[in-house]
Amino acid sequence: MPKTFFITGISTEVGKTVAAAIVTRSMEADYWKPVQAGDLENSDTHKIKRLLGSHEVHFHENAYALKTPMSPHAAAEIDGIEIAIRNIRFPETSKDLVVEGAGGLLVPLNDTETILDLISPEHKVVLVSRHYLGSINHTLLSVEVLKSRGIKNIGILFSGEAHPSTEDVVTKMAGVSIIGRIEEEPYFDERVVEEYAEKFKENLCKL
Repeated sequence: MPKTFFITGISTEVGKTVAAAIVTRSMEADYWKPVQAGDLENSDTHKIKRLLGSHEVHFHENAYALKTPMSPHAAAEIDGIEIAIRNIRFPETSKDLVVEGAGGLLVPLNDTETILDLISPEHKVVLVSRHYLGSINHTLLSVEVLKSRGIKNIGILFSGEAHPSTEDVVTKMAGVSIIGRIEEEPYFDERVVEEYAEKFKENLCKL
């Protein structure tokens, strides 16, 4: 049966898009960004296409493509529309599907719904964690809110410069799988993404 991998982060700018490219390549999956807010000419979908290069991937259209780089609920208000979960239908595909969220789990889509409401208990969630002051708290809170929704298949993917004490305490306290670490590379391209895809494949398959 095809699997859905939902890529989310503990905050913004933690490396979700690079992680999504790696998981897409590793699982030979389709890619989908349900809600894109801003940068429509250089969206996350465009970035994934560049990172995957010649690798053949089906990219599904955004459910919402908003003009302003803000929280989705605010960007939608500026565009004069309202985002509703009921209008976001997951694509049908015979392959695995990688879904990239926007920001963190509780980023609002409207007055009552958040990114978290897009995630179902059967999804496999890849939580991207990057070290900064407060990141332990943000990582553990994200894990707890996922567990509170009955989501059990959770894997943490560390990103950026290594911080062993942070990663050690997160590993011990979160009680979820650790997929690996994306280093602070000088650049990311198709070759680098493919190397990480092979490196993480076994742990992703176990998630």
